[in-house]
Amino acid sequence: MFATKIRHDSGKYPFPEQKDVNYRITDTGYGKNSVKIMHVVRNGPVHSIREFEVDTHLKLYSDKDYIVGDNSDIIATDSQKNTVYLLAKKYGVNSPEEFGMMLCQHFLNKYRHVSEVHIHVEEYPWKRIGDDCATSVAGGYNNSSKHNHAFILTPVARRYCDVIQTRQSNKPTVISGVKDLRVIKTTKSSFVNFVNDEYRSLPDQYDRIFSTIVESRWEYSQTDNVNFCAAFDKVKEIILKNFAGDYAIGISSPSVQHTLYLTEKEILDNLPQVTAIKMQMPNCHYFNFDTSKFQSVTPGDNNEVFIPTDKPFGIIYAQLDRKNMNKL
Repeated sequence: MFATKIRHDSGKYPFPEQKDVNYRITDTGYGKNSVKIMHVVRNGPVHSIREFEVDTHLKLYSDKDYIVGDNSDIIATDSQKNTVYLLAKKYGVNSPEEFGMMLCQHFLNKYRHVSEVHIHVEEYPWKRIGDDCATSVAGGYNNSSKHNHAFILTPVARRYCDVIQTRQSNKPTVISGVKDLRVIKTTKSSFVNFVNDEYRSLPDQYDRIFSTIVESRWEYSQTDNVNFCAAFDKVKEIILKNFAGDYAIGISSPSVQHTLYLTEKEILDNLPQVTAIKMQMPNCHYFNFDTSKFQSVTPGDNNEVFIPTDKPFGIIYAQLDRKNMNKL
């Protein structure tokens, strides 16, 4: 369901210089990675910003540059970089998905020998100072005001998207995603009744710390009139809701797997334009520090001090598709 590198046969335009009959090129591409761009909109005293990091990858019909050293079809990666800046200047920058679709259309329309375009966009999470962030009243701000032209980076999570379009397709494949969303809760998580054999050392855990770093990506079945920013916000809201639950009561999690499934199902229930979603949730372990040998220092059991560990870690992932959707 999700876009992967397309492997294709070369030799559509064979050259007499190609002497090798034992090999064939099955995949090629050119691109510029990590093109960093800041776009500023000045509406009187109120300014808005968006900062992206963009990858542009192109595939050509011909392999003559590889086979015979003919560069006449190559669109230099530096030219691809310049295209990102010039289209942002000419048309502005909205959501990562819309910018990616615009770049795809440009490269396919401008260069007839391009067979496929793959655009990857990551957004830097700038927020206006005073917009959902605590600011000091003594410093001249309060929570109900928003600064006209000053922003703060709030790296709670990273938003990204991939837009892929081939010349043969009549619409792009748009995959949106969120990553580096790290969360933790100190109760309402358990893990019991798992396989008990000679290799098991982990006891049943009826109440444990649950921490993970969520990465999720979802594919749209159609992109017309989609509010990509609102959809992204909804996905993030559902992820946090299924992890944390009610503010006062919380929500029980019998396993990471179950929490992940409930999250994916609710996202598909709420976003009909999404055809499939994939999530991964690693276990960020916090192990109880054993104080049993130090009773003269701190008598009793320990349920307050834990040791964070990053490796090794468990990894849980799943993809949920709609049954009535055709595979792309």
